[in-house]
Amino acid sequence: MEIGWFRRNHLVPVPEVGSLAELNAMVERWDVENDDRRIRSRPRTIGDHFAVERLLLQPLPDEPFETGRPFSLRVDRYAQVSVRTHRYSVPVGLIGRTVRVMLHASEVVVYDGRKEVARHERLIAKGQTRLELDRYLEALVRKPGAFPGATALEQARSAGKFTPVHDAWWAAACKAHGDRDGTRALFEVLLLGRHLHHEYLVTGLAAALRAGALTADTVALEARKAGPSPTMRRPRRQIQSRTGRV
Repeated sequence: MEIGWFRRNHLVPVPEVGSLAELNAMVERWDVENDDRRIRSRPRTIGDHFAVERLLLQPLPDEPFETGRPFSLRVDRYAQVSVRTHRYSVPVGLIGRTVRVMLHASEVVVYDGRKEVARHERLIAKGQTRLELDRYLEALVRKPGAFPGATALEQARSAGKFTPVHDAWWAAACKAHGDRDGTRALFEVLLLGRHLHHEYLVTGLAAALRAGALTADTVALEARKAGPSPTMRRPRRQIQSRTGRV
């Protein structure tokens, strides 16, 4: 009965939201506000009744209860797994291997053994693909010419992870070093994103661009100035070019 009241008063008409997380936040706010409501002529509020009931509840178990649906899937040659007509990217090093996938209401989590290797917001419409640009950097370095038209790049732009500052720095690097080496330099910068906060990295790109210093080392230095952190360090794997490290 109370579920029906909640649905009629909050979910009719259906709220327009940008994501499931936004809807969950709205429902949680409504739930808190509902504590002050009285059912018919009862002297106590819903919150008062729950305060009494709370004392009788058993504690939650120490181990979390897994609510996702498990799948055992093989990673294809594009470093993707297919889950209910949707495709999600995983690290390229897992190509050809079988991974464990947990499908939740709002996200998809991929494990290699017990190690989490990928986490994506769950896709809803049929036949969609969710790609993380970072997972393809090692593969794209061998074919830098494929990068401008890559689906992962377009999705990164749409998500705000590949900003206009990235594009401007990339264009300047290509002009200075040539398309191939300029794109390789960009890959080196993107690899820094595994160790640097995105905001600091964008600040470092902008500063390096203003100074005309189109190297990943300069971007790392400027990013470190923007937000010093003991965890900021260069990635161990360096991208090699014919003329040496980019």
